[in-house]
Parts: sequence; C-alpha cells; structure tokens
Amino acid sequence: MRYHVTMKKALKKSPRIADQKVLLGGISPKQFLREYWQKKPLLIRQAMPGFKGVLEPDELAGLACEEDAQSRLVRFSRGKWLLENGPFAEDRFARLPKTNWALLVQGVNHHLPEAADLLRRFDFIPHARLDDLMVSFAPNGGGVGPHFDSYDVFLLQGMGKRRWRVSAQHDLTLVEDAPLRILKHFDTQQEYVLEPGDMLYLPPHLAHWGIAIGDCMTYSIGFRAPSTQELASQFLGYLQENLSLDGMYSDRDLTLQKHAAEIGDDMVRRVHGSLKKIRWNKESVGDFLGQYLSEPKPHVVFSPSAAISLERFHKSLMRTGLQLDLKTQALFHAKTFFINGERVTMQPGWTACLKSLADDRKLSAESLQHLDELLLAQLHQWYLAGYLHCA
Repeated sequence: MRYHVTMKKALKKSPRIADQKVLLGGISPKQFLREYWQKKPLLIRQAMPGFKGVLEPDELAGLACEEDAQSRLVRFSRGKWLLENGPFAEDRFARLPKTNWALLVQGVNHHLPEAADLLRRFDFIPHARLDDLMVSFAPNGGGVGPHFDSYDVFLLQGMGKRRWRVSAQHDLTLVEDAPLRILKHFDTQQEYVLEPGDMLYLPPHLAHWGIAIGDCMTYSIGFRAPSTQELASQFLGYLQENLSLDGMYSDRDLTLQKHAAEIGDDMVRRVHGSLKKIRWNKESVGDFLGQYLSEPKPHVVFSPSAAISLERFHKSLMRTGLQLDLKTQALFHAKTFFINGERVTMQPGWTACLKSLADDRKLSAESLQHLDELLLAQLHQWYLAGYLHCA
C-alpha cells in the first residue's frame, strides 16, 4: 500500500511538546484540557501543516473489503438514509453514484503503523480514554447526516474540504425508521469549512453535520465515554467473576406460612443481609477498569507468532527491541499491568519497563539489556500470543 511521504516526515520531525502546541493551535495541552475538553468546541487552522492523510481513497476502500475491518457505507437517496455494513465486495464501489455517500472504516490504527503514529500525537489524553481512528471518504455532498456523539472527537481534515455545521440544540428528535441516529430538525449555529491539516474538536452531545465539498477524507480521533449504565453492568459482571462469599442460605427458625407460594418478609430480610456482604473498594474499581478498558473489541483477533524458544526470543530482543501489536491495548494502575484484558501484578524491577511499554508502545534493545528472567518469560508469552513483536 502507498502512503504519503509528507505524513511520514511530519510524524518524525518535531519534539512532542512543541508538536502538540501546533496541534492545538498554539495553546498548551494543559490549557486545552482546562478550557475546552468536554466544555466547548475548538477550531484549529493548520493543526497539522501539510497533512494530506495516511492512505488514499482506493486504499481505504481496499481496507473496507477486509474481514477484520469494521466498515460502513452510508447513502442518502430519494429522501432516505441507507446503511450497508462491510466487508464489501471489491466491485461494490464501482456501482456507487457520483455524490451523496460516505465510506467509513473504524480502527484504522489497528491496520496501519502510520495511523497508530497519528494517534500518538493525542497522548495528552489518557490511553484509557482512546477509542480509535476512524477514516471516512465522501464525494461531493456525502456525509452521515446531522447527528450527535456521546464521546469527544477531533475531526482532522485530510484531502479535500468538508463543511461542518455545529449546533448546541436541545431538539434531539430523530428521523423515524432511519438506520442511523439522524436528527430530524437541525439548527445550524456555527459553520466551518475545513481544508487539509485543519482540525475541529467537538465535546460530547454537540450536534454536528459534515458535508463533503468535492472528494474529501476526514480522520476522526474518538475518545470513548462509557455510559454509567454500561460501567455498572460491566462492573457487576466483574464482581460475579471475582467475588467469593462464604455461607449459604439458612432458616433454622422457619415458621409456618399462611400461603405456601408467598416469598415471606423473613426470607427477604435474610437474603438482604447476605447481599450486604458484597463489598468493593477503589482497588477493586481500578482492577476492573484495567481489565475492562484494555479488553479488545469482539471483532479484534490476534495472530499468534511463530513459536520460538525463550533463548532465541531473548537474542532477538537484544538486537531489535520490541513493540506492541497495533491492536494491543496496554494500561497500568498502581502495581498492576493490563494487556488486552489480562491482569499481571508487576514484580519488583518490572515497573519501569512495563510502564514505559504501555506509554510508548515499544522498548528499545538498550532498555532490555538487564531483563528479569520472570519478566522475560512473561514477554515471551505475550509474543507467542501475538500481543507484541520484535521490532
């Protein structure tokens, strides 16, 4: 596949702090978090000067044909919104009209190193909040209609131009029978035309509508924000797997009931007392979050690496270092390391190495010169599972 040389150069040339200041229009990450994050939109002209993208439209279409890529095709035809889910046959795109459609591919950072490098520019936001990089292509008039998201998003313009209409409206009535959550009444309050390298940050629940001006590609850097209901449901599942309560139901002083089918108040009282034994603390919540937030999405599959001995693996590390697989999510909390939903307690001497691996997604050969034997064995297991690779 072909990638733009300008992008590769842009990703290498500046120190990260200065780079982030350009990315945020001259303000520091601290100021951005204080004044804009989850509060109000921010338009940044030339956030990435010279940016054209990390792949061409035909390469995006090729990715949309792959089984392990999440892709959608959104069309507006004869007054109706239409949705198709991938993977697509290669000839599908040849049969599309010249206007009013959009191709969207999620998780492009799982497939292209350049896309993963692009996401690293946004690491002033914790990795635990990062969702993925979605790339969309649309010809003139194309888009996914007026809508709102429940998460934060940076909309970075690649090739072409896109008009963004933004509204803080309270009317959230949706178009009936539409396959997407399209707003029925959209009240444009602000309007921006983004050109290559321009970027628009939008906080959650701010309605917006992107419309392509000619052929264009947009890079959406999204940050997950689970609902309280989702967090509660997942946490209850975590408790079910990790909780251990002693005892069993007992009613040695059972008395005769008038109705055999009645659940008596005494039974309710006894069970209520048993369930009150369920306890958790901040450490439990941290452990839950590490496993939940690092758990791969259902469609993500890792390809096991070719089996090699521990000795040969060690020699490879000494030559090349290692790097996480593009699909791997690694996080840590206190003395616990999480990788793709797995939980590992960091032993003495592991902390600096594993924290650096999670932060930078790679370790140099020099940093691995004095590896603890147990940590080497753990890295070897993750290598065999396909979670990381020799660089």
